[in-house]
Amino acid sequence: MRITGVGRGPHSCFGFEVTNEEKEALSYTVTFTLLSGAGAALKTTKQTVPAVKPGETTQRIVDMSELLPSTQDGARVRITTVRSVPAGEAPSTGGPCPSSGVRVYADEDGDAAMGLRVLALHLENCGTQPYRLNGYPQLQVLDEKHHVVSGVETVRGSDVAQSTGADGVPRPMALKQGERAYAVLVWRNTTGGGAAVNAPYARVRAQSGAAPVMVTPELDLGTTGKLGVGPWKKDDTRAPGAEGTSGAAGGRPAP
Repeated sequence: MRITGVGRGPHSCFGFEVTNEEKEALSYTVTFTLLSGAGAALKTTKQTVPAVKPGETTQRIVDMSELLPSTQDGARVRITTVRSVPAGEAPSTGGPCPSSGVRVYADEDGDAAMGLRVLALHLENCGTQPYRLNGYPQLQVLDEKHHVVSGVETVRGSDVAQSTGADGVPRPMALKQGERAYAVLVWRNTTGGGAAVNAPYARVRAQSGAAPVMVTPELDLGTTGKLGVGPWKKDDTRAPGAEGTSGAAGGRPAP
């Protein structure tokens, strides 16, 4: 991953390229920080490069004029983080419906206060048949190399914190086409004795036997060793077929 150049002028832009050096196709999400001429951070932007084949290099151009005021002619850019997931497990928020018949993805940013983290997983039935749920999503916590992190216990959300949307008990539901469900993840970044766990990825299965989806919740679990998971709940905040139902993830629905 590297920045290939920065263009100046009324339509300032920057170019970057991603080279996949692994043995499987990967989808990349790159976070860039835009800097003033003096080096102060002005804005961040995320760019997704889907399905880069092994050995392939893909180039992109980003228009900075849409991100910054025209007064920032001397703006610079740096790479903040690079995340990658197997192309076959990439989250889907739009476009063609996955073969599983459901889209699964996570909020881009969770809620954080006083060391408590809250982030929602979302599931949308984009298939033609009802999709039945009754229980909790299944998760594996993964490190930067997509290896399972040992020593992390998945517990009920209410065992970590109350009134976060991760409480309650599972209830059976049958989602019609266009209907949605959500489940809340909750954790604390408290640190004590031992090494803190920072795991960027989680492999999610909506239920036993479901196709895996790898999301990037950026889990800073501290030394707690616990990740709280709430049950799937019906999301009635958007009507089926309404404009935007396949767009970017919104905030956590009210519990």
